Order: sequence, then C-alpha cells, then structure tokens
Amino acid sequence: MLRRDLLVWSILSTVCPFRSYAQQTENVAMNFVENRNIHLATQSFGSPADPALILIMGATASMLGWPDELCTALADQGLFVIRFDYRDTGQSTTVPLGEADYAVEDIADDVMAVMDGYGLRRAHLMGMSLGAYIAQMLAVTHLDRVPSLTLIGSEPLGWDGAPLPHIAQAFLDHFATFGALDWADQDAVLDFLLQIERLCAGSGQPFDEGRAKSRLLEILSRSHSPASMFNHSSRTTRNDWAGRFRDILCPTLILHGAEDPILPVENGRAIAAGIAEAELVILDGVGHELPPSHHAKIADLVARHVIAASG
Repeated sequence: MLRRDLLVWSILSTVCPFRSYAQQTENVAMNFVENRNIHLATQSFGSPADPALILIMGATASMLGWPDELCTALADQGLFVIRFDYRDTGQSTTVPLGEADYAVEDIADDVMAVMDGYGLRRAHLMGMSLGAYIAQMLAVTHLDRVPSLTLIGSEPLGWDGAPLPHIAQAFLDHFATFGALDWADQDAVLDFLLQIERLCAGSGQPFDEGRAKSRLLEILSRSHSPASMFNHSSRTTRNDWAGRFRDILCPTLILHGAEDPILPVENGRAIAAGIAEAELVILDGVGHELPPSHHAKIADLVARHVIAASG
C-alpha cells in the first residue's frame, strides 16, 4: 500500500464520462477534459500524428512541474506530449484544503480520462514521484493501453521487500512547519515552497533561486486555491498493490537522480530489479528534480525509448 506520507512527495464508466473542450486562458491554450464531475486542465506540445506521451507529475504539483523547455524538447524529438493539472492543482477542479475524499486510484482514473479526452487508444506514460507510482498502476491495470513507461524519481509499486531508504531528515524538519503556514501571506508561502525546491536540488548545478521563484509565482498565480495542493498529503490507496510492480510487462525506462533526497536511488534500483529488461539510468548530480542541465539528455533518452516501444 502506498505509504501515507504523500506530503513529502513534491502525489471508467461504461457510459463514457469524458469530454473535452478548449479554452484560452491567460494567452495559453488549455484543453479541459472532464472525468465525471472533475474538470482537468491539459496542454499539449507537438503533433497528434506522433506517438503520444502523457506526463504525470508528483504530489502537490500542477502541470508546470514539467518545464516548458523539457516538453518542447520532447515534442521536437517527435512525440505528442500532454501534461495536465492534477485535481486540486492549477486550473483543475479544486476543493478546500482538508475536504478531499478521493483515493490515489481516482487520480489514476483522471489519467485515463486525459487519454480518452484526446481520443487516444494508447499512450506512453512518463511519471515522476507519485506520478510514476500512478503510471505503474496503469501499466498493470490497462496492459493494452500503456505501451511503455518512463519512471523518474520513483519507488516500486507495492514494495514488499526489505525497507528502502526514504526522505531526508531536512524535509521532515521543514514540513513540520507546515501547520503554522499562513496561506494569506504570499511571501511566507513562497519561502516555504522555495525551500522545498532548494532541498530537492542536487549538486550538479548551482541552485537557481531566481528561476525557481519565477516558476513558483506562476504556479501560485494560476491556482484557484494554492493550499489545496496539499490535499494530496492525505490521499491513500484503496486497493492492495503489494508486489504489483513485478507484473509490469511493457518496456520500462527508469531515470533516477543519484542524489535524490526524497526517494533515494536504491528505490530506482529496486524497480529495475523487479521488471524484466528494465533500463536504469542514474543521473549524476541530480536530486528529486528535472534540472535544465539535463533536459536535453532526458528528452533524448525518453524519445528513443518511446519510439522504440511504438514499433
């Protein structure tokens, strides 16, 4: 079962409940997909004629967790890239902090809604952190619809072996201050989120505070209720997923930062050991992040993996 401390992860009906519609929001074209009563904001890059790759970010993160530059680099390599706002983030359906009642499996259903909303029978999945956990769920429950996986900074779905190392103490100390955070004080909120970014960063390049702050301000500006992103912290799984990562049959690429302080690299190695012919690439100097210095390398690795799996 997915562990309960999702806060530390920066997480189909027979009568088709999906429909999509376009809207221009702040000069950015958004396509809204509906899953029953949940509206999900999405955005695409590249040509729909190319292999589709749906990006699933980590807990508390909106679509902006996937940098524009990385999305563009993937599209330039011949992929149709789709990113989306989780429920309770960005411009997707949001409820006040503490009022969420969905499970992680419901977020997984949202991914399928995105796939159906774009009219895709099959789509490759790339997830990071919680998003990679969800991607593993979909790979074992929708075998015919997920031709490949790319898992970044992930832990194994339903790990049932000896305990794996997890979050660094510095994060636990930082999150201990969450209860005192005043969400009406944007400077305090920005400082809290900026410290998360700083703690996630590896040593491969200097931490760019200006870039991080600019991205966080954009995230806050397009959110209905920024505090609601932390509804993900109380989400748990509904089903028993023990050992299910070993049931993954599709080609799987695992990218893991050598300095990941949230899910240390031993987690990536454990996934690779349990999935036949999985490819593991350890990114030196990288933490729990997608640093600009590695966008080109990540795009190249993922594009080659996806195109090879597309047959």
